[in-house]
Amino acid sequence: MSEIGRDRRGAWRAALACMVTLAVAMGLGRFAFTPMLPIMLHEGKLELAAGGVLASLNYLGYFLGALSCAAIGIKASSMVRGGLAATAALLIGMGLLHSFTSWGVLRTAAGVMSAWVFVFASGWGLRRLSETNAPTLAGVIYTGPGIGIAMTGLLGGVLGRWGSEAGWIGLGILAIVLVAVIWRVFDDGERAPVGGGAAPAPAAAAREAGSAADRSDAIWLVAFYGLAGFGYIITATFLPVIARQALPGSPWPDFFWPLFGLAIIPGALIGARAPTHWDNRLLLAGAYALQALGVVLSVAWPSIAGFALGSLLLGMPFTAITLFAMRDARRLRGNAAAGLIGYATASYGVGQIIGPLFAAPLAQRTGSFQLPLLVAAAALALGAVLFALVWSKSRRAIAD
Repeated sequence: MSEIGRDRRGAWRAALACMVTLAVAMGLGRFAFTPMLPIMLHEGKLELAAGGVLASLNYLGYFLGALSCAAIGIKASSMVRGGLAATAALLIGMGLLHSFTSWGVLRTAAGVMSAWVFVFASGWGLRRLSETNAPTLAGVIYTGPGIGIAMTGLLGGVLGRWGSEAGWIGLGILAIVLVAVIWRVFDDGERAPVGGGAAPAPAAAAREAGSAADRSDAIWLVAFYGLAGFGYIITATFLPVIARQALPGSPWPDFFWPLFGLAIIPGALIGARAPTHWDNRLLLAGAYALQALGVVLSVAWPSIAGFALGSLLLGMPFTAITLFAMRDARRLRGNAAAGLIGYATASYGVGQIIGPLFAAPLAQRTGSFQLPLLVAAAALALGAVLFALVWSKSRRAIAD
């Protein structure tokens, strides 16, 4: 086989392995709780407010895991394999253990694992694509969360017909099978870790932001990115519950969550191909606006068509928002962007933690998610307006 042929094959191996990796870590390990929650509520194992706490504990774990990545000195392949194995075990544990405390520990640990796997698999995969001259396959990697979410939505409800225990254990077994398929791929092109295996932290010699405008833009990026975490997470956590309240007796509520996951796939591929000269702040404003509209539709048009369209509008920009935010961080900090990316990720994580803690108790008291959803949509709309204003201000400053 020619060198080019080997590179192309290696690139696709890496991209597809990382796609499956993110499907397991994010779609199953992190978001399987969404389709399993209504089953656990129906069985009387949880109340809605307690479900919100478990969801926020998972997002807290993700937040802590993301913050810890820069300090980890283990090679990427070991972190990915260990995180995937732990994710499968934690899913099975949700079916074998039965106390709220044990579930809280498991969901927190699952959040940590999903962050570690996401960061280290992304770093490993993007490096392999660079080595094999195929950077455009990055979009394939980031379809993984959507594929995993679709799988949890379609399989969670089916497995849950035998009870939530069977659902969790079945998803854990699926994770084991998927991990076994890709396990050996992470031997490809392995090299010793440099600076912790994750994105290198800014060194003392790294360049500082060149202007007061850059520093101001960095602050706004961190602040506004948190609005996205809060704005999408209420729907992403409670969508099947919300749909069942609006459409009692309908078979459709179980399909809106996998539809959300499927919408992520084209969004990831399209977002990865957005021209780099397009302004990231305007792209973020547009993506926030689409998600805000998707959230509003579930309140203003609580029908099969409204939930379906809302799921599509919420899902398509999901990965693109992360991509555009990371691109803007690199615009502001260049190769020293790791610190700014870390702060932005932390802000997003805080928004995710607050969302379920705010929404679940309020919905339980009022019997409806309408008010929490309207607040979430307002947060996304505010983020869209603020990004557009910052872009407009920068354009005026350049013109002057």
